[in-house]
Amino acid sequence: MTEDEVEWWDYETPKEMAEAVSGDIGFLIGQAIEAHGRALVAVPGGKTPQPIFKALARQKLDWAKVTFIPTDDRLVAAGDPLSNVAMIRELLGPTGATIVPLAEGVSLDDRHAAARAADARLAELDWPLDLAWLGIGADGHTASIFPGPDYESALDAPRGRHVVGVLPDPLPREAPVARLTLTRATLSTARSLLITFSGEEKKAVLERAIADGPMSRLPIGRVLAEFETPVDIHWSA
Repeated sequence: MTEDEVEWWDYETPKEMAEAVSGDIGFLIGQAIEAHGRALVAVPGGKTPQPIFKALARQKLDWAKVTFIPTDDRLVAAGDPLSNVAMIRELLGPTGATIVPLAEGVSLDDRHAAARAADARLAELDWPLDLAWLGIGADGHTASIFPGPDYESALDAPRGRHVVGVLPDPLPREAPVARLTLTRATLSTARSLLITFSGEEKKAVLERAIADGPMSRLPIGRVLAEFETPVDIHWSA
């Protein structure tokens, strides 16, 4: 991906961004259903996507043909406040869409065994992703692709391996647990990509990562360098 393949969309408020992005996602879901009878969408955790989920859930779509999966999740018990899929189910579950978890029914003590179990579950889905929707951390991570002992595994896993276990180093203070994440290969083969985030600090991080391209030291830069499709970046103050 080059800088020419990036389109920025700026909004004055998160609410304005939520309405615009939810419309774009609804359009992409509708396109996917029309093209091949289903839509497979990877969605982020965190606070930024929550108003977008709420706006998206109000749309009239053929939800029975839509499957959501988290881009990543923490290895925590079902219902734990740190669980991404619990939040996704709360906000998107009422639509009737299928929500496939990563970190349920897996070992919480062995991230590699958990990743193998999650990978087997996701192998049943109809790949590739129609949409990879990413967020970004102030440290430059995306999904749960963090520096640490599993960093290169997440970046260099072969196509067909969808999930790896990750132990960030250092552990994030707000969620000091191991993770499961979709791999760079899985994300980079998506038919469409969009990124949503807020704040000047993250904007500066992403701009630097895109400018550095494949030489970026940041996870988001390393991930985006592999994308061959254009990316829409949605940012609010």
